[in-house]
Amino acid sequence: MQIFEVIELKEFPFFKTIEITNGEIVGGIINDENNHKVFLLVDHDEKRIYVFNGRKSPLKLQIYGGILAHMLRKQLKLFYRVYSLNKFEKNDEIFQEILERPLGAGRAKIIDENDFSQQLHDSASSSNITIFSPRFKSAIEIIKEYPIPEGYKRIFLIIGGTIYSEEEEVESLLSEERISFKETKMGRLNDGFTFFKDMNYAIRLIVHNKTIQGIELFIREDEEIKPLEIETPIIYEERFSKEGNIDDLIKAFQIPDTLPEEMLENDENIDENTI
Repeated sequence: MQIFEVIELKEFPFFKTIEITNGEIVGGIINDENNHKVFLLVDHDEKRIYVFNGRKSPLKLQIYGGILAHMLRKQLKLFYRVYSLNKFEKNDEIFQEILERPLGAGRAKIIDENDFSQQLHDSASSSNITIFSPRFKSAIEIIKEYPIPEGYKRIFLIIGGTIYSEEEEVESLLSEERISFKETKMGRLNDGFTFFKDMNYAIRLIVHNKTIQGIELFIREDEEIKPLEIETPIIYEERFSKEGNIDDLIKAFQIPDTLPEEMLENDENIDENTI
């Protein structure tokens, strides 16, 4: 198994890879100490390229990793396929098996500044992300394949232009009650742009076949949710719960002997006679 780290550059081409050779197994590199990095793993036995985004890795570095993975696939003559290693939970059997793989040499080479003379445009265009509204059912199935990050809880899910929240449901079984979560439609986002600035969100994009399936907004489980600050006037319930006079209520439903228009005409006549 070969491992390459995605490196950000300050100048063109702005990103490259370096090969990691100082280690014995994959688990010595893919660990909590490197959760701010992005790695490309090349499995020459199964002809697969795995992209691993550390939990704290910046979005820009993750995008670079996706582009470099496709460039690496092109370098290996397209016989390889690109997969996301983040699709598996830490205790997943496949994930644990990959962590135990030994590091070794292979025919994949680093991608550096010399590889961007002609390939930059082709590689970037082949990695374009198409933005449109996917079908909800297929998108939600793909999104559910990715586990919720450890220590986080999802507040909002955006598919296309529609935003969803999670509603807690209690499922009654024969022997026990089980709590499940169902995506509840809140409504469509407004045209233009929307700021989510009320909390410190961690944002995750789920991409499948070069298409954004959904955007998830997470907060840490230990973060206190602040109450919403409503700027519109609120009518408090106390105003309606006070005791009143029943005669006033009955009088309010009675039709007056004189309508407002007639009262206005009478007032005008009085004014004219006075003049």
